[in-house]
Amino acid sequence: MKLINKYLKKIHQFIIKYIYTNRLFISYFILAFCGTVISRGTTIGSPFALKPILCDVGLILFIGSFAYLIKPKNQFKYFFSWLIFFTIVETVNSIFFLFYEDFASIIQITTLNQVGTVADSIFVKLRLIDFVYLLQPILFYYIHSHLKKSSYYNLMGKVENKKRMMFTTMAVSLVFLIITFATASGTDYSRLAKQWNKKLNVERFGIVLYQFNDFVQAIIPKINTLFGRDDAMVLFNDFFDDEERELYNKKNKYTGILKDYNIIYVHMESMQNFLMNLSFNGEEVVPNLKKLASEGMFFSNFYPQIALGTSADAEYITLTGLLPSSGTPVFSAAHANNTFITLPSILKNERGYYTFSMHGNQATMWSRSNIHPHLGYTGMYYKESFTFDDVKGSDDYIGLGISDKLFFKQAIPIIENIESTYQNYFGTIITLSNHSPFEHHQAFTYDINDYYINENTKELESTCYLCNRDIGRYIVSSHYADEALGEFIEYIKNSEYFNNTVFVFYGDHDAKMSYKDMNYLYNYDYLTGEVKDEDDPTYVSYDSFDHYLNKKTPLIIWTKNEKLAKIFKGNVNTIMGMYDLAPTLYNMLNISNKYVLGHDIFNIKDNNVVVFPSGNFLTDKVYYNISTNEYKELKNNVIIDNEYIVKNMEYADKLVEIGNAIIDYNLLANLDEKEE
Repeated sequence: MKLINKYLKKIHQFIIKYIYTNRLFISYFILAFCGTVISRGTTIGSPFALKPILCDVGLILFIGSFAYLIKPKNQFKYFFSWLIFFTIVETVNSIFFLFYEDFASIIQITTLNQVGTVADSIFVKLRLIDFVYLLQPILFYYIHSHLKKSSYYNLMGKVENKKRMMFTTMAVSLVFLIITFATASGTDYSRLAKQWNKKLNVERFGIVLYQFNDFVQAIIPKINTLFGRDDAMVLFNDFFDDEERELYNKKNKYTGILKDYNIIYVHMESMQNFLMNLSFNGEEVVPNLKKLASEGMFFSNFYPQIALGTSADAEYITLTGLLPSSGTPVFSAAHANNTFITLPSILKNERGYYTFSMHGNQATMWSRSNIHPHLGYTGMYYKESFTFDDVKGSDDYIGLGISDKLFFKQAIPIIENIESTYQNYFGTIITLSNHSPFEHHQAFTYDINDYYINENTKELESTCYLCNRDIGRYIVSSHYADEALGEFIEYIKNSEYFNNTVFVFYGDHDAKMSYKDMNYLYNYDYLTGEVKDEDDPTYVSYDSFDHYLNKKTPLIIWTKNEKLAKIFKGNVNTIMGMYDLAPTLYNMLNISNKYVLGHDIFNIKDNNVVVFPSGNFLTDKVYYNISTNEYKELKNNVIIDNEYIVKNMEYADKLVEIGNAIIDYNLLANLDEKEE
């Protein structure tokens, strides 16, 4: 017993001595570690997951071990510099994740200047927690000041064994890192190398290794391209030469139905399907959109597949039938000279169509002035093409620029002139007013108050529990966008033009409402001031899977051509991805293009798999989340086995890899030479 006590006493003395003589290092470690834990907690919601903790601890210790090679009085500068680095990484990723639901990369951040005024919407969502990381350097500086006043640095200069402390600390760090990498699977390493699923990499390896890995990939892109292109080309050829894909490219009753007709895409900013089921005080949120859906062919299960490029990604996908890049946005300087095979480029080059794009914002937004000509557009009508009071807060200016109502009103004569000049045309009209941050404007008149009789006073009272939340502002903004849409449809119907024109209306992406806000919309009880309990009979079940599935946006094919209007009618409820739109229209236009990842929806039907850039996938039977390795069954009495999940996981992984490769390696360039 005495021997045990003796050893315990020695251990106790060692711990006390270590803490006393390593206070600066311990302070650095605790602050850095807490930052990584908070970072995961505020983003992916797994602050205490063991695997990323092991990796983060290992790297923090490894970095810290080199400080022992520095004189004690200079160690502060070394630790402080690293804490500044950790603070920047964690703050940037916290803010970035809040808006994009993903982690930042160096390459992506360098392209944010392409977004222009869209960046304003990020700052509206900022939370106090996003700046908690600033406490790391502040507290560390305070600790340093306290130690400086004491005899700590002088003492360390005398008693510190530099080499022993460095090697001991490094050895401990390597134990953590060896455990991390020894327990990682081949799939983990593959994801780390590809870096396309950033959330999974952070969940597995922590924020520190993720950022280091991202940095390495950012500074050696040419080396990556040099060594990866051949493998990417093999994958590309094997996929698109697969004869089984031809089964989904056969003719059907819609083949050639749109040949020689004009096509106009109407890109509806942030418009989602769930709005079509909402009303307040007897007035529907989007009555014109609902009417449009009833008049045309409504694809009610249409899912965007955007990545960081958001609206720009939606343009790319709907024009190409491909997936966007999980890394650098397609609409960036890095891909400005890429070769694209698109609906407008084919119609222009093979059918003689005039092609144009139209947007009320600056042409530099998402670098459209550079990218759109490569997508096949000849004419481009942007901010300078429209007349409006360019002052924020004016009646003409809503959100990021010209109001949708004024934009549509001025767009009509431009398009009518195009129709008078050219035999056929293809155009894309991009709306603007319903863009985040959904700020209130005097032109918004929609009332989202809830009115009720006060039981005590018996008087009519109201509450607006949604007004100060993102979801409330979004609903009001969407109602305005719907009013503008209704006026546009009336312009079209009353015009002598557009009799041979088919309009394709689509929501470009979801409004990025938080799960909390959506649950608040469905389950808040304004009478009690609380969210309803699950036992409440009026409670609406809304889990994380419902939140993903709720991101679908409207897709409507509509025309005032009497012959076609009889055909483009009804609800198509087949599960459909954004990359299925172009192949569907290709068939309707009798155009052949095998370089698409989507399918003609009328051929593939219930066999469709919607793959998202994250690696998640959706079928008519299941929604699978790769981050959690969980899925939700969408049909009763249908058994989902592991083989079904694995098969579709592999398919999803392949499509994401091909989508990235096409963009990163410009694989569509010189196709004639490749086929020879």
